[in-house]
Amino acid sequence: MLVTALFLVYKFGRLVANGHEARAFRNADLVWDAERALHLPGEGTIQQLLMHGEPLIRAANTYYAAVHFPATIAFLCWLYWRRPAHYVWSRRVLALVTGAALALHLLMPLAPPRMLAATGLVDTARVYGPSVYGATPEADSMANQFAAMPSLHFGWALMVAIGLIAATRSRWRVLWLLHPLLTLLVIVGTANHYWFDALAAAALLGLALLAVRAPDRSGTAPPTPPTVPHQRRTSTLPAGALR
Repeated sequence: MLVTALFLVYKFGRLVANGHEARAFRNADLVWDAERALHLPGEGTIQQLLMHGEPLIRAANTYYAAVHFPATIAFLCWLYWRRPAHYVWSRRVLALVTGAALALHLLMPLAPPRMLAATGLVDTARVYGPSVYGATPEADSMANQFAAMPSLHFGWALMVAIGLIAATRSRWRVLWLLHPLLTLLVIVGTANHYWFDALAAAALLGLALLAVRAPDRSGTAPPTPPTVPHQRRTSTLPAGALR
């Protein structure tokens, strides 16, 4: 029911986006100008690193298209079977982040950098493949291509890493952070997202983590006080009191 509700909200956002293309491009210009005003590194720098060879850029496109959902589903399934308390916590956090992100998609439609001529970036998925989007936003009946901010690719990947670090005890568990780091490089280098999209996703995730209480270190939910059955009070009388 939760997934269905979020999917319906996403589909509603897809329909709403059809009438707000001009607004999405105006917002994109504002985001691009704000990043330049703050002297953030250009997204093109990351894209040039990926485009040193066609196999590398194809691998990045494949990572963008094929890892996002399966990695998150595998993460939740593993927690469900092995760390139930962490599963409930992670599910609630992901639901909050996703719901907030979908609301922001409605409030602020945003064209991705691959659509913005001012960026000079290449739509790597369209040129090299594989691509998860239709040839044009209008012809894409499934995806909302004007939902760049926040990036759920990055938000989910960051939660997967945080959830696994919290649920495991290996000394190497910090390496799970490579997943959101690689995801960040991929979403920026393929021109699907701005830096601000990842920052917005991280901010939403931080708020969700503050709102949802995490399990304790043993991986169990906080204990509840035991219920003591009601007993009839009895009193002990001294010997000979009823004589």
